[in-house]
Amino acid sequence: MNVFAIGAHPDDIEIGCAGTLIKYRRSGHRIFLVVVTDGSCKEDPEIRKREQMESARLMDAEDVFFLGYPDTQLTCSRQLIMDIEEIARKVQPDLGFVPHPDDTHQDHRALSQAVIPASRSIIRNVLYFEGVSSLNFNPSIFVDIGDVLASKLACLEAHGSQIMNTYIQDVSIVDVARSTAHFRGIQGRVKHAEAFSAVRLFINI
Repeated sequence: MNVFAIGAHPDDIEIGCAGTLIKYRRSGHRIFLVVVTDGSCKEDPEIRKREQMESARLMDAEDVFFLGYPDTQLTCSRQLIMDIEEIARKVQPDLGFVPHPDDTHQDHRALSQAVIPASRSIIRNVLYFEGVSSLNFNPSIFVDIGDVLASKLACLEAHGSQIMNTYIQDVSIVDVARSTAHFRGIQGRVKHAEAFSAVRLFINI
């Protein structure tokens, strides 16, 4: 399969679904990443891009697409929808991972709104992933990532400029990701998991 994940900022994908992407890649599927903004609100864009490329290398992603929109200024525009459609047509994904729409960060909300019309005729299966600022996230799909948790955390550590960017004193993004994986794992009755909710999911029989 071609697996497509899109995030508003560098490191969003890693937080939400890196473990699942790594498992797909290790099973022989192709992984494609899309990063919509330049991440400039938190660090120099070139640093953010280098960090993202290192994380993609650890994930063994086939390609990373950078759209370069200004950080914190994203809107659900016709141009954004068209940009996402263009990449999706190139990749022809069988499965897409996108940010959950209920979120305190405006970029995440805008991107989620844009992906749904962009994906409707291109990506058959679409799942929402959870971010650190997601609200009211009620998952019903779980992926056991116990065997790849260390690899997921290594991808997050590749974003060195963002490790302490959690707004929680003395708590790193790696701490948050580990705790979230444990919590979602308990919900799914395993030790560590990533969790998703479905926009559209076909079960082929």
